[in-house]
Amino acid sequence: MKNNTHSLAPFLLLCIIGFAAFFGSYLRIPVMPLLAATLGADPAQVGTINGAFMLTTGVLSIPAGLLADRTGRKLPIIVGVIATAASSLLVTQCHQPWQMAAAYVLFGAGLAAFAPGMLSLVADVMPPDLLGQAYGWYTTAIYIAMTLGPASGGFLAKSWGLRQVFMVSGCLLAIVALLAQWALPKGPPRHKTELHAALAASMGLMRNRKLVACLLATAGSCIGFGVFLTFLPLYASLHGYDPAQVGLVFAAQAITNVVGRVPIGRAADRLDRRWIVAAGLFFLAVSLAALGQVVQLTQLMGCAVVMGVGMALTFTAIGALIADLAPVVQRGLAMGMYNSCVYLGMMSGATVMGIALKRIGYPHGFTAAGAVALVSLVLFVSMMGTSTSRQA
Repeated sequence: MKNNTHSLAPFLLLCIIGFAAFFGSYLRIPVMPLLAATLGADPAQVGTINGAFMLTTGVLSIPAGLLADRTGRKLPIIVGVIATAASSLLVTQCHQPWQMAAAYVLFGAGLAAFAPGMLSLVADVMPPDLLGQAYGWYTTAIYIAMTLGPASGGFLAKSWGLRQVFMVSGCLLAIVALLAQWALPKGPPRHKTELHAALAASMGLMRNRKLVACLLATAGSCIGFGVFLTFLPLYASLHGYDPAQVGLVFAAQAITNVVGRVPIGRAADRLDRRWIVAAGLFFLAVSLAALGQVVQLTQLMGCAVVMGVGMALTFTAIGALIADLAPVVQRGLAMGMYNSCVYLGMMSGATVMGIALKRIGYPHGFTAAGAVALVSLVLFVSMMGTSTSRQA
């Protein structure tokens, strides 16, 4: 990035804190189903535990974003990390599946408080002409954490035990909370309007067609991504592929996604961000539609690479675009809406398509997910119009 070291220091701290928080949180991802099974949970109950987390995050992200605008970014971020730490430590004391579900509700609430504040701070500390690069680097940091966390969690579970992974997760997140308390940069001044006035002003965001277009694009792409994450393993197993081969397909998507974000971020600072998002949605739609029509491992990996390109294009540019479109005093709320669309979109893709797949089958299911991304593309382009004027 073109900037001096002093001005980059707060942003680098955000990347470190974001990486550590998501790494600590995602240590538990491969371990939760295994621990739940030892407590007597069946597959439906495991899904309920994970669904409780995603639903809570999706529902609470918007009020958490509004809180970040009214109290400042720091308080919700720190409270969110503390809540995620507490949820991990509580899981170590669970002896029934419903107790794990309750702990995962707290996990969802913590992530809902943490993510919008951090996304807002990225835009707060970086100049508008570097937002694309900033979101490219920040999302790269957290995506690497979301990749390394589960791998490390699986290794720790094998070496130390299932419950011990949650203990490590909780302790690491407690350290992150202390680091955030000490090192988080200051955001803009608190928005000190009365709550009813803040709520009324917040409704104005939903009259911003361009912002709504970004939210629809986010939801549509995450519906498709949720279908990919949930049902690719089942589709691949029907064609005789083992878990290691399925892992290669996921790795192809993840590596492409990570590697592409920083150069795409640079491009997003030079080119029209609308068309970068539109290109990403197009690649995502094509990859999903093709996924159900191919059976060779190399072909599946090729679709995953195209999907990785689509995800990198869409999510690197759309964060910067939302930061441009939302006034500073409502940036937390806008990022809360974005975070809500991410998690509710992924949950919808997994649950709704899970019901539909019983009737239409995997090929048509993936095609339907691609159609959702294509509809999102059409709506996004039509609602964005011809210009993207930036608001301070």
